[in-house]
Amino acid sequence: SVSERLKHISFQHFGDFWRPAIVVVECSDRGVYKVPHGIPNNSSFISLKNNFISSIRMDLLHHLTSLHLSNNQLGHGSQSFPDGVLSPLFNLRTLNLSHNQLTSVPMGLPPSIIELYLKGNLIKQLHERTFIGMTKLEVLDFSGNKLTNDGLGNSLNVTHLESLNLEANQLEQVPQTLPSSLKVLNLGSNLISSIKKVAFSNLKKLELLSVARNKVFEVAAGAFRALSFLHQLDFSHNTLQKVPRLLPRNVHSVSLSNNRIRSVPADAFCWGNQTLTIGRRVHVELENNLIDSGTLDPKVFRCIHENLVVHF
Repeated sequence: SVSERLKHISFQHFGDFWRPAIVVVECSDRGVYKVPHGIPNNSSFISLKNNFISSIRMDLLHHLTSLHLSNNQLGHGSQSFPDGVLSPLFNLRTLNLSHNQLTSVPMGLPPSIIELYLKGNLIKQLHERTFIGMTKLEVLDFSGNKLTNDGLGNSLNVTHLESLNLEANQLEQVPQTLPSSLKVLNLGSNLISSIKKVAFSNLKKLELLSVARNKVFEVAAGAFRALSFLHQLDFSHNTLQKVPRLLPRNVHSVSLSNNRIRSVPADAFCWGNQTLTIGRRVHVELENNLIDSGTLDPKVFRCIHENLVVHF
């Protein structure tokens, strides 16, 4: 009978039909000055970017997973973003507060956040307890702020952070208290002038590193020794006079264009074993330097000569 056959049907096959609908609220570019009333309590995704919002209240949106408030006026006024205002959003995964007027990171953010974007604000300093409890945070964007080395302090104690963007701040050296979990680090467009030997010693999982558009004139030999997983390195637009020695041995791409490089050290692309041959293609960008390719000793590329692509 039909009833007998139904007993043997597993309802897992109908799982997709029983999932609650994802409620998306799109209120970008509407010229609003506050969060509109009437947003459904079961909203999952809310976009309010490109408005004039200067204060928020969202304590009933417990299902919210993604909130976009970029390009508003948050931070303008003492009560604009009170501490803990977003703490009830215990399912929030992505929070975008870029291009506002925030002078500090709001305290009491939900510990559920995985991606936090604060690009283009006025943040100068981080409180040492800013990220306490945010153990799920993986992506953090502080680019285009006013952070200094003193302003960073020991605040970036985020155990699972994988991607950190500190581009276009006011850092004078590589911060020494970065999470060892980092895989992507962008330090471009700062004020860094030299790289110490221990600069990256704690970042053994790093895969992509950019120190482009700084004032780097010197890189200590062995500065990349711990970076065995690094495959992309960008030191373009600095003031280097020679290719850094002992580059990461697993690197795939090295950008050194727009420096003042005149020479390539004999051990720039070799790591002790002079007969070592790298079994992958390595791209080296050396455009807009002071190198005379006609007088360059070809032996400097002996360890990667079979798979080398050099751009002068």
